[in-house]
Amino acid sequence: MTAFRMLALLAFAGLSVWANADDVRIAIGHAGPLTGPAAHAGKDNENGVRMALDDANAEGIRLAGRKVTFVLLSEDDQADPRQATIVAQKLADAQVRGVIAHLNSGAAIPASRIYHDHGIPYISPGATNPLLTQQGFRNVFRVTANDTQQGKVLGEYAAKQLTARRVAIVDDRSAYGQGLADEFEKSARSAGAMIVAREFTGMDKTDFTAILTSIKRRTPDLVFYAGGDIQSGPLVRQMRQLGISAQFLSGDGSRTPEFLKLAGEAAEGAVASQPGLPLEKMPGGQAFAQKYRARFKMDIQLWAPYAYDATRAMLAAMQQVDSADPARYLPALAVLTYPGVTGTIAFDTNGDLKDGAITLYRVRAGEWQAIQTFGSTGRQADSVRPGSRPQTLTSHSSWPSSDRRVSFAKDCLGLTGNPLSALDAIYVKWRRSFLARKPARTSKVPNTLGAHPSPCDEISSPPPSTSRVAESRRAARNATSLPSSTPLR
Repeated sequence: MTAFRMLALLAFAGLSVWANADDVRIAIGHAGPLTGPAAHAGKDNENGVRMALDDANAEGIRLAGRKVTFVLLSEDDQADPRQATIVAQKLADAQVRGVIAHLNSGAAIPASRIYHDHGIPYISPGATNPLLTQQGFRNVFRVTANDTQQGKVLGEYAAKQLTARRVAIVDDRSAYGQGLADEFEKSARSAGAMIVAREFTGMDKTDFTAILTSIKRRTPDLVFYAGGDIQSGPLVRQMRQLGISAQFLSGDGSRTPEFLKLAGEAAEGAVASQPGLPLEKMPGGQAFAQKYRARFKMDIQLWAPYAYDATRAMLAAMQQVDSADPARYLPALAVLTYPGVTGTIAFDTNGDLKDGAITLYRVRAGEWQAIQTFGSTGRQADSVRPGSRPQTLTSHSSWPSSDRRVSFAKDCLGLTGNPLSALDAIYVKWRRSFLARKPARTSKVPNTLGAHPSPCDEISSPPPSTSRVAESRRAARNATSLPSSTPLR
């Protein structure tokens, strides 16, 4: 094979060729706050991506018949929206094949447009503002639950389980902080709590005397803070110094070792949430924590396991289609089911993690200890099974077992040779088409694969016409190709 032909084949497979045809390297981008107050959390994300790429390189992954080496291009976005767009453009100009990036939603949301405009798949390890995946960008994904889910859990927990009746709210006016505070307020009010104060501060502030003095006059029995640990640690310490004995509650930005360090003894009894399962309940959590500590000589701060899973999921999609070309592996990523360290990675039509959990933690004896885990609906999970399949497609229907999904695709649609993840996508597309045509008088949502003896029968009345069945089959067959122009999300 000539060198020219080899280079042409590698280019077709989407492989970046540096130096020569025997040195095939694929650039993966990362961006986060690597300097400044939030650098500890930004480096944590970067470490997770780095570990994933190192593990992949040790496995000797091959694409288009060639062994490839994944290299990390990491940029400092300083957790600043304007700087985030600058580094996003820099990564795009460097022709990275995918991006795992941005600690905070304020940076992630504006940067996501640049990745979208350049057709670069982007997965966020921990930016939780719902807007990130509500922009209609089919290249944007998230591997954690969002703040709609998190705010609902926190608000209901405050009012119902902590029995808080008078609640004060403070946020840092970032996209993350304000968004989470809004969701918390809505949920707490619905659960019966009275909001006696709504204050805000800046991401660079550490003196909260004026805010807390005002709050103290309102005599709250709970103070909720939405923002990062750089502010929440000093805030709870100053609360106690001013004699405010109210329960302290916060979101995932505070659920870090850094919060414990900054708050000192005042941290005791604080409660905070974090999307996902407790580390010890993750399928690969404990092993990952040990490996992380051995590699970086520190404990996990927050999102490193999610950054790791985001990276490995992206590489798995490349392997599935044998290409690092974003246009080719993006459709595979959208329907991927990947068994990760944190649990099963699979995305809904918006790019959000399916069946994302929320865990609440309390500080006891100077350590964060898990107290409750809630499922994606906000209800407490009796047992969250690590790596389990999402259990619902709609609020009325069960996700069928893998053998019934395969049977449906083969027997009803005449499809063969598809991977299970692609079959899932076909089923979802067909079922949505079916539900959209459900007769108005049918009160019960049909459970085509879950409750009826034959997966090809429909239990609603009247049954669809032959033409509608044929149309569904054609739509499902078309879904297998998933061309790059098809709106996946």
